[in-house]
Amino acid sequence: MLKKQRAQLVLDRLTELYPETTVPLNHSNHFELLVAVLLSAQCTDERVNQVTPALFKLGNSAEIMQHVDIVEIYKIVRPCGLAPQKSKAISNLSKILVEQFDGQVPEDMAELEKLPGVGHKTASVVMSQGFGHPAFPVDTHIHRLAQRWGLTRGKNVSQTEKDLKKLFPKEYWNKLHLQIIFYGREFCSARGCDGRVCDICTSCYPNRKNPFKANKA
Repeated sequence: MLKKQRAQLVLDRLTELYPETTVPLNHSNHFELLVAVLLSAQCTDERVNQVTPALFKLGNSAEIMQHVDIVEIYKIVRPCGLAPQKSKAISNLSKILVEQFDGQVPEDMAELEKLPGVGHKTASVVMSQGFGHPAFPVDTHIHRLAQRWGLTRGKNVSQTEKDLKKLFPKEYWNKLHLQIIFYGREFCSARGCDGRVCDICTSCYPNRKNPFKANKA
């Protein structure tokens, strides 16, 4: 099966399974989404959603959050891991948003990536899920599945993102990255599938004899 055929198979199966893709992180505005995505680094969406109601009660906008003591932020976000760095980033980015963007989250990838604690993946999520711009946020989970399904030989998430953007039409990017995440959690987790178990893996590679070994840097 050619790579383009595998890509079409993946797109068809995921569209059947997940025709609707709700944003997994609870939020009510762009600021809340930005903070929630920042907190989700090396943390589950479920845990983030448990933490953010109390955090956003303290401050659901940059104008309010800039005045919240970092210690108070830390107490709430501690369960998410990397709490010292995340607390500081939330406080500092709030101040920057007020000083440079009138308290609004910028609708610009480059400006988002300049904010404390906001990398390319976080900025991509905000651009796609918050503003609706075509983006293909790739985390380690999407990277793993894309390798298993023969959609990339990239050794890192940056290369995988480039490969996936070439394979799939732009109009599918925002929905597809969520569909892949949902499928990975349900059917093709790191431990639950070795490249020979789930439906998509076995359909893409029906003759795969050995566990799939990732192409690492």
